[in-house]
Amino acid sequence: MNTTRLPAMWEIMIVLALFLAVVISFATVFDLPIQLALFISWFIVMALGVRLGYTYNQLQGAITRGISNGLEAILILLAVGTLIGTWIAGGVVPSLIYFGLEFINPTFFLLATLIICSITSISTGTSWGTVGTAGIAMMGIGQGLGMPLALVAGAVISGAYFGDKLSPLSDSTILSASMARVNVIDHVKAMLVLDIPAYLITAVLFTVTGFMYGGKDFDAGRVEGLKSSLLDTFHISGWMLIPALAVIVLLAFKKPSLPAIAIGSLLGIIWAVVFQHMDVASAFNTAYEGFKINTDNTFLSELLNRGGILSMVGSIIVIIFGLGFGGLLDELGVLEVLLSKFEKILVNSGNVTASTIFVGLLGNIFGCAMYVSLILTPKIMEKSYDKLRIQRLVLARNSEVGGTLTSGMVPWTDNGVFLATTLGISTFAYLPFMWLSFISIILAIIYGYTGKFIWYATEEKQRSSIAK
Repeated sequence: MNTTRLPAMWEIMIVLALFLAVVISFATVFDLPIQLALFISWFIVMALGVRLGYTYNQLQGAITRGISNGLEAILILLAVGTLIGTWIAGGVVPSLIYFGLEFINPTFFLLATLIICSITSISTGTSWGTVGTAGIAMMGIGQGLGMPLALVAGAVISGAYFGDKLSPLSDSTILSASMARVNVIDHVKAMLVLDIPAYLITAVLFTVTGFMYGGKDFDAGRVEGLKSSLLDTFHISGWMLIPALAVIVLLAFKKPSLPAIAIGSLLGIIWAVVFQHMDVASAFNTAYEGFKINTDNTFLSELLNRGGILSMVGSIIVIIFGLGFGGLLDELGVLEVLLSKFEKILVNSGNVTASTIFVGLLGNIFGCAMYVSLILTPKIMEKSYDKLRIQRLVLARNSEVGGTLTSGMVPWTDNGVFLATTLGISTFAYLPFMWLSFISIILAIIYGYTGKFIWYATEEKQRSSIAK
């Protein structure tokens, strides 16, 4: 039987430095795919694993276990790909864009974007689905209104993340609660005291910014040209929104995400055949290859030529390699060793809160996927909360802040790749405008150091929680 040991701090620093060097150089210097950088990084960590006494079979098992933790995300991502392609073909997204251009005031557009994406995300429980449907529509409207697209993307992401965190249908919400071993509804209630103030502040910021930018570059002729192109290309009417409403209703009644999204895709195909007069084979093919069309409006062509399973392949490869990388780090105990260096300062709720958010961010940076972060963070931090008798609800909330809300900030995470690819805006371009995420992080840390909304467990409850 082989004997293994935990890595030394200097060994971890070398491996993580090599990882960052490979990823950053591939992305910024050599312009090579981030997927290749993540694949190479597997072998960097595996070399450390061999040095620590692990066999190749053990390391391969860690990779496969890590990947298995994110298979649900991969399946949902595939379904979202079909949804985007078929909803564009069926006229759902084009109709949303048209009505938005028709009725939304440029001054309040950013606030409207935040609210619309919030409602969609709360109803469906998926930030990815929101970004891939309502988010694409709002980007199109924003372009037509002359708004900075990075700013629009920030409003889309803020709304999508807010709704996702407060929806008991959300897979990340369920995962955070289950990993911290708390009730999902109780977890959502604990998130409310953080997310509602953060949302109101975010809404004020986007409202004020809307007054600064709204109408500044507004070109009525460009808007009318975009609307005309939509009318020439698609049948536009309120009936086109029925597939979207159907998915929202299904998810609101707590039906599983995958079949609900699949039903929405099927309705998109039917709508493409019945209302957009596509032949059946072409309509079905939009679920796989996405929607493709050439119009005189260059922007409209760029906006609508997307979707399908094939469009998600790059993101799925990132998720697979990222989950495998996170599985290796978990097996070798890398994050636990890093946290052990901070154990002496984990003596109050403020330091524990800040450390939890930091660990969540590290989980995204080095685990390359939100799911890795949400799995590792509660597992690593739970002893510190139990030692201070802080309720696991606070652990779940802080894990969400550190794991979910920072995932889109890292270009090589599952969220980072998906958001940049779907919205057509680079991570570093929209990053400064992820206002809900930044405000939530600040509020969580303020709560930690002031003791506000930090709940403590009785000895009986604490023993029961630890025993679960």
